[in-house]
Amino acid sequence: MTLIRLDLVPLARSDDEVGFVPFHQTGAELLFQVVSACYERHSVIVTSNLEFGQWNTVFGDTCLTAALVDRLVHHAHVLAFMGESFRLRHAPSHVTSS
Repeated sequence: MTLIRLDLVPLARSDDEVGFVPFHQTGAELLFQVVSACYERHSVIVTSNLEFGQWNTVFGDTCLTAALVDRLVHHAHVLAFMGESFRLRHAPSHVTSS
């Protein structure tokens, strides 16, 4: 399947969101290529626990990060969720030690 055939491109990693684990340089460059290929052609969904201003810590390259964020937010609907974590709220109320 190629990107050209997709209407929606979800960008997800095994850890659920961009920002949980930093990208290696090659991974950051590949992600940028995917986003650039989708720019103004396809819808993209990205989840992150970080504000855009903190993404440089994930990608390690200020110019690449700025260009990536620029393409993602240009026609974007950004949804910011505030408040308590769903997982934390549903965690056991106490921790048992062994």
